[in-house]
Amino acid sequence: MKLAQLLFSQGFGARRECEGLIAAGHVTVAGARADDPFADVDAPGLQFTVRGEAWTYHEKALLVMNKPQGVECSQKPKHHPSIYSLLPTPLRRRDVQSIGRLDEDTTGLLLFTDDGALIHRFTSPKKHVPKVYEVTCKHPVTPDQIDRLLEGVKLVDDPATVRAVACELTSELTLRMTLVDGKYHQVKRMMAAVSNRVEGLHRSGFGALTLPAGLAPGQWQWLDGPQAIVP
Repeated sequence: MKLAQLLFSQGFGARRECEGLIAAGHVTVAGARADDPFADVDAPGLQFTVRGEAWTYHEKALLVMNKPQGVECSQKPKHHPSIYSLLPTPLRRRDVQSIGRLDEDTTGLLLFTDDGALIHRFTSPKKHVPKVYEVTCKHPVTPDQIDRLLEGVKLVDDPATVRAVACELTSELTLRMTLVDGKYHQVKRMMAAVSNRVEGLHRSGFGALTLPAGLAPGQWQWLDGPQAIVP
């Protein structure tokens, strides 16, 4: 692949912009300045810098973020900043999208990719990808409420019965719930159906992936590929 084409594929600007960045000496490859936009490079895993920003070539972007409170999973947010404002410009130019959404007050594991087929694979209701939530409730959680969540509850304005595939108390006011479907505000509506209320919600797992230790709210990191999240 030509070096300018590689930069373009990674979201560093239009082709002419990428050619200009290289010609102006703003790009290094393997620690050495690169000044030929049309030099052939071995793309997979290539490490380079653009204006001092270190980057590694990824044919398809796949990353995980620890979503903070107070941001919306929307390109056109209405009441809070967009989650995409926390991503660097090259990823935004690549049009990465979140795999599913979290409410503005929900924190935790959120995935992004520019692979449309992968988004469909992990959001299709037919795939039954497990999502794990740490739920903080307003009232003490009773064994009867746990049983009802596992057996299935009916949500307001929804004739279908939904249930948790796993649910366990983690303290008097907290529980860990695993779901395989993704209805709007599902955890909150399920807790309301058993006469409780969600005060805090954090997603700790998606598929086989758990939120990486040490990833602070608002931070993100690359994932090796879809196999990292396959259940």
